Amino acid sequence: MNNRREFLTQSIAGAAALGLSSRCLFGEVTKDKPPTRFIFIHKGNGILPQSVVPPTFTREQREVEQRKDPFVADLDEHDLLEWMNPIAEHKKDLTILQGLSGKMCTTGHHTWCSSLGVFKANERLSSIKWATVDFELAKLFPSPFGHIEFACFPSGGGNSRGNINGIEKGFSARGPQQPNYAFGSPKVAMQELFKSVSAEQTAQTQYELERRMLEFVATGELNLAGHLQGSERVKVANYADALQEIRARNGRVEAMGDVLRKHLPQLDAKYFAENLSTVDRQKGLTEVLLSTLISGMTNVVTFTVDELGTLYSGLPGIEGENVNQHDVGHGKSVGRFEAIEVREKILHQHMMLVDTIVTRLKSVPERDGTMFDNTMLFYFPDNGETHHSNGSEWPFLVLAGSNSSLDISRRYIRLPAYGKEGHKTLGNWYTTILNAYGNPINHYGSPDVGLKIDQTGPIQSFIG
Repeated sequence: MNNRREFLTQSIAGAAALGLSSRCLFGEVTKDKPPTRFIFIHKGNGILPQSVVPPTFTREQREVEQRKDPFVADLDEHDLLEWMNPIAEHKKDLTILQGLSGKMCTTGHHTWCSSLGVFKANERLSSIKWATVDFELAKLFPSPFGHIEFACFPSGGGNSRGNINGIEKGFSARGPQQPNYAFGSPKVAMQELFKSVSAEQTAQTQYELERRMLEFVATGELNLAGHLQGSERVKVANYADALQEIRARNGRVEAMGDVLRKHLPQLDAKYFAENLSTVDRQKGLTEVLLSTLISGMTNVVTFTVDELGTLYSGLPGIEGENVNQHDVGHGKSVGRFEAIEVREKILHQHMMLVDTIVTRLKSVPERDGTMFDNTMLFYFPDNGETHHSNGSEWPFLVLAGSNSSLDISRRYIRLPAYGKEGHKTLGNWYTTILNAYGNPINHYGSPDVGLKIDQTGPIQSFIG
């Protein structure tokens, strides 16, 4: 090891993945009211807008939808598409939201943190303009960890650079030029998130060594900052502050040890393997995700269930195939299944995960209801409407509990098409969510310079 920072990086690789910002900037959770939880689940390769339209729409509704004129339909009066069958029992909590645009984001194959931040972004840190919306919500509902991110990384290149089982740059951002880090496997997520309550002596020893090293390095960096000037002093001071915040977070986690032990994820041995199928990786990470929410570790999680470069394995009916989503995006079949059928298999698999999350949260009592009453789950593409997207549409599925501050459940909502009066963007959507939960921001995200309509403010009709 050449210096303190190198030692710290290698010995506590998971620290950055746990999020450093848990301060409440705009609102506070009272003891009389449970926090709201937010779950962001996004996928690669786009979601075709026509693939979320209920099959039982009337001829008139289909015509309005094809023109992309605004209208609202009651989901109680319609069936869901077959790939949505796993969430059919949750239809009263569901919103299908169509018509949002995101041309101010990076589109095409990849968006990185763009779809959560509403700005042009690539893998360079300099492209990150501000905290993504999930981190802004984490500030409103503080927790010991602030924010936790999981990802099924691509097997080559991209954010993971091939390290799909490790801790790598994720798809969220803590602030300007500050990427978040995501857990790539159930094994590493368990090791890092629950190591303070591990029953294994080796893990306990490692945790104690890391705790002492944090204390040593943080004190050293603070002392060093006092002898520097200008930009170097600021850099070192920021680094020291980050270390102190990790120490404070660890203290909060240690104080909730009994709760963490009660909610440790119960995973079969297969989920700790290095060569997990994509489907098993998703299932394992979902179990860890649920434990972090139910234990109170965090109130906000982001889960990238796949990226364009994620090779799919374990899909029912084609378990032996490694599905290349790029090829599927270009219309190539896999085995006996056409590309659109493969898309639907992937969507169905994602809905199985969503059902697991919603069903489990509905089973956990909280005050006079359940945890799901105080939860919002968002499922959406990371790059818009299709494989080579242009950002003209960004379909969302939203599942929200009975205490939601948004009045949108049980509806299919088609907003005006791009460029038409009343059209709304991702920025308007996130502004609406932030406003509804305590951040009165006038507008979140970059404007669309090609859109000649007022783009500021929330979608007022959504706020109950």
